[in-house]
Amino acid sequence: MLFAVRMTVNLPPDMDPDVRASTLAAEKEYARKLQHTGEWLHLWRCAGLYANLSIFDVTGNDRLNEILWELPLFAYMDVTVTPLTRHASAIG
Repeated sequence: MLFAVRMTVNLPPDMDPDVRASTLAAEKEYARKLQHTGEWLHLWRCAGLYANLSIFDVTGNDRLNEILWELPLFAYMDVTVTPLTRHASAIG
């Protein structure tokens, strides 16, 4: 199943710099791992925001939920999930 996921990150301004650095490093490593497995198909930065729009190709809702909850930054995110289906006018 395909899902479009919008993630907006809201890190606390007073977050310990070491915790921030290690959390961001863990997030980057986890995202890259999922991209290599093919579950995280696209990762796009939303210009001017600390946010991204991502496309996931997963077996279902439960797998997407698992992925999102395991994101190191999840506790600091506002997340919007949109299930996707083929459009009747799409030529691809």
